[in-house]
Amino acid sequence: MSEPASARVSLADADLLGGDIPFRPLSISEMLDAAIASIRRHPRATLGLSIAVSTVIQVLGSLLAYYFIGPEAREEFTPGLLVRSIGTQFILGAIGLVLSAYGILLVAGLLAPLIGRGLLGLPTSPRQAWRDARPRMGRLAAVSALIMTGSLTALVLPNAPLLMLIAAEGPVEAIIIAGVFGVPLGLAAMVWVYVLLVPAVPAVVMERESVAGALRRARTLSRGRWWRTCGTLLLALLITVFMGLFALRAPFLLVQLAVFGDAEGTGASVGALAVDTLGRIVSWSVVLPFDAGVIALLYVDRRMRREGFDLDLRTRTRPASAPGGGAPAGNGTADAPDGRGTTDDGFFELWRPDPLAVRPQPQQPPHQPPVPHQPPVPQQPVPQQPPVPQSPQTWTST
Repeated sequence: MSEPASARVSLADADLLGGDIPFRPLSISEMLDAAIASIRRHPRATLGLSIAVSTVIQVLGSLLAYYFIGPEAREEFTPGLLVRSIGTQFILGAIGLVLSAYGILLVAGLLAPLIGRGLLGLPTSPRQAWRDARPRMGRLAAVSALIMTGSLTALVLPNAPLLMLIAAEGPVEAIIIAGVFGVPLGLAAMVWVYVLLVPAVPAVVMERESVAGALRRARTLSRGRWWRTCGTLLLALLITVFMGLFALRAPFLLVQLAVFGDAEGTGASVGALAVDTLGRIVSWSVVLPFDAGVIALLYVDRRMRREGFDLDLRTRTRPASAPGGGAPAGNGTADAPDGRGTTDDGFFELWRPDPLAVRPQPQQPPHQPPVPHQPPVPQQPVPQQPPVPQSPQTWTST
């Protein structure tokens, strides 16, 4: 159902000089501050989406923790059993990290339109944020899964000899050598793939790209700025670890140890797991929007620095619209025939990288090669003709 004309956003009235966040290339510190500012100015939209995603991910991780170690452990599930099972703890921790990283990518795609509207000074709301991202949920989930799959594949491939030696109980010396070379190489490859492809998450939502098109855009935007992107994400990760583990989750860990530390039995174990799950939901609900906001702002910064998006948008002609600057009325969520979504306010038209989709380009004359410089040709002097003598006039009398 289309919205009334009065409810549509007028892009002609949008403040292209920036709303909550400066509409220009941002420094690393400005991106971190802007990620926090977006949470503070839009708490319902950011925290609402984050709580929903965090709850699903952390509950799934807790279920895996409960059922991962087999029927015998479920009969007597105690914290001491998990502590003694180092291998199980490592596997569960790795699964939790993968699920959390996947959740960060999902939230980054969901919050990208909200941050984009804030950049243009347009009004935002939880309903608007969900309406912007809902048509792209399938492709957003697919792009996030491909990024995680590619990163994990890059981690596993260099460590394949190590894993085969451990499975075959090979010589200790060979296992150590394979680990010394394989583990650092695998970690470096995983980080490289993740940083290279992470701009695809905002691109698939903001530019209404296909899955393959978003991955190609990510490689284009990351070219030449990989180290800066990696440094920004690493700094955001350090802040996340401090906020999520030490500041927010510590109280729940203390409650878990005080209430269920010496208790045994299935009831105590389930209670301890429930408290731990609640702590993870609370902590990740706060830190997920921060990490996701940094990813979305990195995408915007790369477009400004590489494509001059901020300068182009200031001079770009608005899309064809109804009186008042708004775009023609529509349902706001349907995808166009080319697979790119459209909204009734023309917001996503501004983010499409192809300028032909937004405004017609003037016809340029064919390029002519420069004419080589030729010295001036000296002019020949024109010879002057001698004056013609005039015959004397004769006067006759009548």
